[in-house]
Amino acid sequence: MTPATPQLSTRRLVLRPLNVDDASALFEARGDAEAMLYWDWAPQHSVDHVAKVIADHGKAIAAGEVLWWAVALTADGLAIGECDLSEIDEHNRRAEVGFLFRRASWGKGYAREAMNAVVEHAFETMRLERLSARVHAGNERGRRLLEKLGFSYEGMARGHVLREGRRIDCLIFGMVRDNR
Repeated sequence: MTPATPQLSTRRLVLRPLNVDDASALFEARGDAEAMLYWDWAPQHSVDHVAKVIADHGKAIAAGEVLWWAVALTADGLAIGECDLSEIDEHNRRAEVGFLFRRASWGKGYAREAMNAVVEHAFETMRLERLSARVHAGNERGRRLLEKLGFSYEGMARGHVLREGRRIDCLIFGMVRDNR
């Protein structure tokens, strides 16, 4: 069983277990149409909606099926973004990564720094051997970040996401840690 979401630290950031108290800070990204343009869900309409999304994942987080971090500049600071490991499959030693940051934090290297910590945790601590990620077609910022992290493009999943009645193609990326 995967342990509860641990706190991770980088040179400039703290990745702490996300909780409903982070809803207000996360609403800055999750309520922003531009930040959510390439997300599976439409922008969320209120802080309460964000809190409900977080609470709805409580069972999966408690069961170790999802690790979800609030990313902040200090341990008790407001979240500037979020990162996660989901679809954790311990038998096959794989998981999917995700990230979302508020626009005011874009272009400062925070997402890359935070995701480096998540990737390192997945490979070193959890002993996973494969990570996958997907971005909506057209999400050049997300694609570039994944490539900088060492993910390789693996193909396109046509119509993979249904958002607001429209099918969205997703680019699939992967990273394999060969432990043989």
